[in-house]
Amino acid sequence: MTGRLHLEGVTKSYGSRKVLDDIRFDVSPGRLTGFVGGNGAGKTTTMRIILGVLAADGGAVTLNDVPISSADRRRFGYMPEERGLYPKMKVLEQVVYLARLHGFSKADATARATELLEELGLGERLNDMIESLSLGNQQRAQIAAALVHDPEVLILDEPFSGLDPLAVDVVADVLQTRAARGASILFSSHQLDVVERLCDDLIIIAAGTIRAAGTREQLRAQHSTLRYQLDSEGDAGWLRAEPGVSVIDFEGGSALFDVDTPATAQRVLRGAVERGEVTGFAPQHPSLAQIFKEVIR
Repeated sequence: MTGRLHLEGVTKSYGSRKVLDDIRFDVSPGRLTGFVGGNGAGKTTTMRIILGVLAADGGAVTLNDVPISSADRRRFGYMPEERGLYPKMKVLEQVVYLARLHGFSKADATARATELLEELGLGERLNDMIESLSLGNQQRAQIAAALVHDPEVLILDEPFSGLDPLAVDVVADVLQTRAARGASILFSSHQLDVVERLCDDLIIIAAGTIRAAGTREQLRAQHSTLRYQLDSEGDAGWLRAEPGVSVIDFEGGSALFDVDTPATAQRVLRGAVERGEVTGFAPQHPSLAQIFKEVIR
């Protein structure tokens, strides 16, 4: 079973301070949804409302268009940003214990926990105490704790925090596998390069409001300028005198530039070909970091 998580008009205030204002977005089955914003933007508050830890002042959170019940939330997996494991327990013992809380037999819980920990690269650390692990390995164990009951909806707050690049790849593979099985996955991260590489959908929040939301491709298209990269064998300095062209960066035969219209770009390409061999000419799409800076201004 899979579920579409939907937030509609969610608001939350603490006294006179509104921390969430008309939050609305979907987290769809089989897709990884990245949730990005600066500190204090409202990400963790939104996640806690989805989980029922906090109550919204207004709006609704539904699963498959039905208000979420406590039974539904048992099919959720949650990884908080703070460490939430028992430091004096062994890694396997901890994850088995959490699986048992979800109703699995000891044998099933042990098999599930062992397989998952091995998948996350902790197969040699099963009998180590949580407190003896590096922060990165504790993070992997915490992800295992969120996944061991095979949740329908996954809410992960900074799952890549403290992970080295190899560990990021391991965790990313695990999450992509769960999405491919139909899970709805919402994760926050300050590592915009990881979000850009991993997510299917993006939500950008600032000061408690959604500033942008859509697929990765939609956001890139919406925020794209007419920017091109030219690589040629000749000297690209001639571009500086071309009408409708604004050169951003230039070195030898390579130039990054903006144009006023697509027709100007085609004229530039023709001019470059007339001047010598062109080895590359392509539109440049903004990175998530560039889009993020633009929409939170």
